[in-house]
Amino acid sequence: MTPVLPDAAAAYDQAAVLAREVGARMAERLDYMKLTPQRMADIGCATGDGVRDLQTRYPKALALAVDLALPMLHGVRAHDRTSNSRWNRLLKRTPQLLNADVRRLPLADNTLDLVWSNLMLHWLDDPLPALREIHRVLNTSGLVMFATLGPDSLLELREAAQKVGAGDTARRFPDMHDIGDMLVASGFADPVMDMEIITLTYRHPRQFLADQRHLGARDHLLGAQTFRAWRQIFKAWSRDADGRLPVRFEIVYGHAWKPAARETAKRDADGNAIIKFHPR
Repeated sequence: MTPVLPDAAAAYDQAAVLAREVGARMAERLDYMKLTPQRMADIGCATGDGVRDLQTRYPKALALAVDLALPMLHGVRAHDRTSNSRWNRLLKRTPQLLNADVRRLPLADNTLDLVWSNLMLHWLDDPLPALREIHRVLNTSGLVMFATLGPDSLLELREAAQKVGAGDTARRFPDMHDIGDMLVASGFADPVMDMEIITLTYRHPRQFLADQRHLGARDHLLGAQTFRAWRQIFKAWSRDADGRLPVRFEIVYGHAWKPAARETAKRDADGNAIIKFHPR
């Protein structure tokens, strides 16, 4: 029997075309990683596509589904056909649900071996605290893998707004190189970053706006414009050769490993390093 989703989760699933495509492309990157996690988390899990894929790939790992929005976690549970089985829950075959902010995770240090995050980081005004928190909860040699939106996203709408003299209120996203610098500043080693452009097309602006509303992202993504300004922007939005309205998304992919902590030399009161010699 197909599970019945809560209204918010059902609407999200209907509109989450981009998230599913990006998640599938992220998963392909795991094929090249030597990793056997015992504990893993999908942070910003939405209705759980990512965590379910991780469980298929790593069936012996304990999986956490982490999201700030409770309706999304309800969607994870509704999707899980085995969630009504107490035996399966005891065997940890279903993801453990955690309602939490990525910047303040209620997890002990060195808890996870894999952190996965699909299209979540760009909603933070500053991703650095989240990356530091992810570093804290990862084990040594643990992996963080994520995708986020880059600065060339929504380029067509920005150009249309410029044509009609409307303010560019769409959200700005950090550059790939800035995210890489944040990973290093958070303590990760040798971050690997790359990007690609994915373009979605719509027959009418209403379809695009409906998708963003169902994702719970319309105002946060597009910002505030008057009704008159939006009408002008949509009229100036250039159609492609097939007569459809293109929306570009720059997808930034990244992964990095948590290295072993370096041992800090002990120092005396004057700041001089103390070196001890042991006779044979």
